[in-house]
Amino acid sequence: MSDVAAIERLVQKQKELKAEIAKVIVGQEEVVNQIVLSIFSGGHALLVGVPGLAKTLMVNTISQALGLDFKRIQFTPDLMPSDILGSEILDENRTFKFIKGPIFSNIILADEINRTPPKTQAALLEAMQEKSVTVAGHHYKLDLPFFVLATQNPIEQEGTYPLPEAQLDRFMFAIKLDYPSFAEEVMVVKSTTADFKVTVNPLFSAQEIIDFQHLIRRIPVTDNVIEYAVTLVSKTRPDNALAPELVKNYIDWGAGPRASQNLILAAKTHAALNGKFSPDIEDVQAVAVGILRHRIVKNYKADAEGISEESIIKKLF
Repeated sequence: MSDVAAIERLVQKQKELKAEIAKVIVGQEEVVNQIVLSIFSGGHALLVGVPGLAKTLMVNTISQALGLDFKRIQFTPDLMPSDILGSEILDENRTFKFIKGPIFSNIILADEINRTPPKTQAALLEAMQEKSVTVAGHHYKLDLPFFVLATQNPIEQEGTYPLPEAQLDRFMFAIKLDYPSFAEEVMVVKSTTADFKVTVNPLFSAQEIIDFQHLIRRIPVTDNVIEYAVTLVSKTRPDNALAPELVKNYIDWGAGPRASQNLILAAKTHAALNGKFSPDIEDVQAVAVGILRHRIVKNYKADAEGISEESIIKKLF
C-alpha cells in the first residue's frame, strides 16, 4: 500500500476508533484526541485530573478499541520496582525463573504515579525510555507498541512524591481533564446506572499500530515548520535572546530539545489524522499546549498573579 493510501486509511480508522470510544466515554473529545495522538506518535501521556472523571475507564476502552493488552498498576507508597518489572523465583527444579510483571503489556495505566517513591517511579520511567527492562542482569525487551498513561491527582499533595522536571519531560503530552458539562453529566448518570453493557470492538492489531507509527515518521516536514517549532520552544527559555518579556517575567525554566522533537512528531501525527500529507504551522500550534504545559516552570510571581502555563504558551504563537 502506498503511503498516500495508508494515510487515507488511517483517517478512516481513527474516525471509527473515536466512534467506538464514544460508545462508553461521554464527551472529553479533546482528551481522547490527545491520547490518540500520543499512541500514533509513539509517546506517553500524563493525565492530570480529579478522581471520578473516568480516567481508568477511558484508558481501558481505548486499549480495547485498539485491540491491545492493558494492565493497570495502582501506585502506592509501598510499591516496589519488582512489583512493576517482575522478579525471579525459585521453581520446583531449584532453578531461577523470571515471572514477568505488569509492565509487560501494550498499554500501562500508571494510576496516581505521584503516590509512589522515586525508586519505583524511576523503574517505570526507565522502561518508558528504553522500551526494555533489566532484572538480575538479564535484559528483557517489552512488547511493542508500548504506551504508558500515568494519572495524577492535582488536589491531594499530602504524602505524594511529585515527579521531577527531568522525569516529567519523558511524557510527550500532559493532558488536563475537566469536569463534564451539565448535559454530559446527565448522560453519564443515565448510562452508568442502567443495566446495559456496551461491547467495544477491537479495530487494530499491534502490528498495524506499529506500521502507522512508522508511516507517520516518514511524513516529510518543511524546514520553515521545523524552525517554527524550535523557535517556539526557544521562546520559553528566559535566558534565550528570542524570549519575550512575558517569559522573562513569569518563567524560571523553559522547555528542552525533547519538546522540539515532540512538537514535530505530534504535528506530523495531527496532520496525518486530519488527512494532510505534511504538517504546517497550524498543526504545531494545535499540539503545542499539551506538549509544553508540563515542560515550563513558572515562578512565584506567575502563581501570585494567577497566570497559567496555557495562557503563556498561547501568547508565544
